[in-house]
Amino acid sequence: MRVALVTGGTTGIGLAIARRLTALGMRVIAGSRRPELVDGLETVALDVTDLSQVRQVIGGLARLDVLVNNAGLAGALSWDVPDDALWQAVLGTNLTGTWACSQAALGKLPDGSGRIVNIASTLGLRGAADQPAYCAAKHGVIGLTRSLALAVAARGITANAVCPGWVATDMARQRWVELGMDEAAAAAGIPAGRVNTPEEVAEVVAFLAGPAAAGINGHALPVDGGGLALP
Repeated sequence: MRVALVTGGTTGIGLAIARRLTALGMRVIAGSRRPELVDGLETVALDVTDLSQVRQVIGGLARLDVLVNNAGLAGALSWDVPDDALWQAVLGTNLTGTWACSQAALGKLPDGSGRIVNIASTLGLRGAADQPAYCAAKHGVIGLTRSLALAVAARGITANAVCPGWVATDMARQRWVELGMDEAAAAAGIPAGRVNTPEEVAEVVAFLAGPAAAGINGHALPVDGGGLALP
């Protein structure tokens, strides 16, 4: 049985990914800072900003076939009033955590079939004025993915990024509150006329984690209802 580790795997997009990979017959371990039981899902305490814990948890796995770096943190930042703690937290969770988990997993992933899927964002492909840390981190995740893809290609391992736009999650709803909008307003700005679901992102991750995606390496795939196609 193939084994997958999904960081941030007990809520939102991560939970949808964990459930989809489980449905495909994998043993899925959902990492979380608060590893509560979720519908019988196997969980483990994992704070991706704690690099020693990352290496201990991943190093202790008997087998690992798929790593999904999903744990994320967003936060609006003013260019006028510095918030160094939030900057460090956003970069640490999204970018450094992805680096640490990927680096720790390389010795576990099997040649020929190992998969790393990093959850980036459409804000890794464009900007938002009040999200400098998040944009920097997610742009960094895409660059890291491309570097990693080259490092593991000769082993037959792939590393790709998925870039969701608006997705109906608690994180998105918090962002809508910050922007003074709601889901309907968000959907109005998307060519498809709706916000994506966590399950739609999970389907793309499941494809990249499977054998049919063996020839896809180092790419950043948007799941945004056509938003990035807008001028």
